[in-house]
Amino acid sequence: MNTISTITQLISETRQLAHQRRHRYLLHIAGEAAWCIEQAKRIVEGINEPNTLWIGEHPPEGITHAGNQQTLQHLGRESGLLIYNAFSGFDPDAFGAVSGTLAGGGLLLLLTPALDQWTEQSDPEAERITVANYNLPKPSRFFTRLASILETEPTVARITAAAIKPTQTDTLPDQTDSTTTDPSCRTNDQSAAVEAIIHVVKGHGKRPLVLSSDRGRGKSSALGIAAARLLQNGYKRILVTATRQAAVETLFAMAARELKMEQQGAETLLHQQGVIEYVAPDRLILEQPKGDLLLVDEAAAIPTPVLKKLLAHYPRITFATTVHGYEGTGLGFNHRFKKHLDQQRPQWREIQLKTPIRWALNDPLEHLVFRMLALDAEPAQIDHDLTLDNDQLSITFPSQTQLMEDEQQLQQFFGLLVLAHYRTTPRDLWHLLDGPNLQPVVVKHRQQIIAVALLASEGEFSAELAEQIWFGRRRPRGHLLAQSLSAHLGLRTASTLKGLRIMRIAVHPALQNRGIGQQLLKAIQSYATNQRYDYLGVSFGVDKKLIRFWQANGMKAVRIGVHPGASSSQQSVMHVQGLRTSGELMVSQARTSYSRQLPALLAEPLSQLPADLVIPLLKEIELPPLSNLTEQQWLDAVAYAFGNRAYAYTQGIIKTLTLNSIADGLLNESDERLLIKRALQQQSWSACAAALDLSGKKATDDRIRTILQTAILNYADSAIADIIRRIKD
Repeated sequence: MNTISTITQLISETRQLAHQRRHRYLLHIAGEAAWCIEQAKRIVEGINEPNTLWIGEHPPEGITHAGNQQTLQHLGRESGLLIYNAFSGFDPDAFGAVSGTLAGGGLLLLLTPALDQWTEQSDPEAERITVANYNLPKPSRFFTRLASILETEPTVARITAAAIKPTQTDTLPDQTDSTTTDPSCRTNDQSAAVEAIIHVVKGHGKRPLVLSSDRGRGKSSALGIAAARLLQNGYKRILVTATRQAAVETLFAMAARELKMEQQGAETLLHQQGVIEYVAPDRLILEQPKGDLLLVDEAAAIPTPVLKKLLAHYPRITFATTVHGYEGTGLGFNHRFKKHLDQQRPQWREIQLKTPIRWALNDPLEHLVFRMLALDAEPAQIDHDLTLDNDQLSITFPSQTQLMEDEQQLQQFFGLLVLAHYRTTPRDLWHLLDGPNLQPVVVKHRQQIIAVALLASEGEFSAELAEQIWFGRRRPRGHLLAQSLSAHLGLRTASTLKGLRIMRIAVHPALQNRGIGQQLLKAIQSYATNQRYDYLGVSFGVDKKLIRFWQANGMKAVRIGVHPGASSSQQSVMHVQGLRTSGELMVSQARTSYSRQLPALLAEPLSQLPADLVIPLLKEIELPPLSNLTEQQWLDAVAYAFGNRAYAYTQGIIKTLTLNSIADGLLNESDERLLIKRALQQQSWSACAAALDLSGKKATDDRIRTILQTAILNYADSAIADIIRRIKD
């Protein structure tokens, strides 16, 4: 290794190497905060790069700067010099995002404490993974892993008060980038993508296109170029969507450049008689505006149910997704949504963009960031036809330290978590390693991880704090079940109990539907019982298959959220299971409260929740016995079902009979859907008629009367049955 005597010489040689190869390098400045910041400022002044971006506190005057929370605003823009001041807090999501703004030939200066101190110090961003009643570990396992990678990665140059270490590059051969004859495109990959997007519009309908790549390959630019060319060819309206408007800035900028015009606004670009228009995903679903093409950028960050609705409505659609991303991962997109594409649009097509645009192939910074944040974590390679040998199958509860110390195991574990949840980010890796109340669970077969779970301990609050939680005055971080049972279900002492929440559970996609998930859950139930937890619970986005899985394994629904979750666009459902006497009593109380709440919530605010999701929830609620009904209530029901009594004056008894009929499985699914929509969700007659393909209000009303005749005859006693016979005669 060459001996470099000065920082100036190190910077000069590293920049020269970066420019020669169009690569990006990380320069690690480690030591006391004031010293590191001063060194970084001197480097910034010496380089005098006009496109410099400083993340964190204490930037030099006149330099573009942002905090971790503002990094997303800089995506789509390029920087030639990037400084990340980790003394202001190391946010894995922000670091991963902003590193992608650095262009080839640029340097990233990472300012941290000395590596042996970084692992021991409290990070300002650690509040995001703190949990009430628990202390974060010291040393930090997450930062211990980061320190090890930075210390051993040969391409990292380092400056400390004691020594200067240059980068080593003998493992990085030069690569030749592909070229293209398209004047607007930078690579052949990008040119092919533009042509494919245009073909979605000009070719046969219902043949979606998926563009996939890692960051920096020009997906968004390709979308913009294609959109502009479609307007030039006379198409009138190109719709664009993403989780946030800022995510499509590059798309609009490239479209404006292609059209040789100034960008006109944040959401629209007008050209002659055509327009490129940004519409948020929820508005697309609600309003369903017409367009010649829908472009979905960063599709992996959009919940799968939303993508399915967009696919169903728009026959000409292109999805762009990042394979290894910080907002959402293309691995989960591949697993969930591509299966749906295979079923619904078997002639869909995919193009992968492999050649980087902002930097050259084999970029050392890209490789390093992937390692640091586990962006390339993938599950084990397993064949679908693998024969499981129970003698080779094990279920263990390793410590987070054991997980951190085995990198291959960590990669396989985190890779499965990525598949299980569409928006797994680098911060989740930090949470996995340092979450103070977490317990990983690993299922191995012949030393390969085939299933995982992540458990979180909750509750055990004092009686005084529990009352504050129940009253809605305190919301302790990291105690989802304990807080919800108390604040939402009104169980005043629920948060004093010791609970265990299943945060994540995932089975390798090659081995699903083989009972592995059930075995894993049984092991978790045994663990929870042995560790003397009062109850076991789970909260998840409402899904019919998942509801049935948890119900079949002893878990009872106790709550449904009234608002869609930010991460899934679905209401969350909470299931719990009592493990000790105190927990069983709490679950019984929760079930009583939930059984009262659910029917009322269906009228508002859950009036639009799909009936097929409502049915399995209603089938297990606890209802007062029909023997409690008065004679007059039975007579009201008979007068409606067998006579001409108006629906409006009989709603109470209709609702009661609806709930019991569904809970007892008395009706077919079509009849259940109709009663749910009209009697419980109080949807309009026209909406009910349209959903059930009935001719109008009268036909819908007649159908409900017929359904209730069946229910009344099933439940009525002999006296009511005699009345019905007399009416019929």
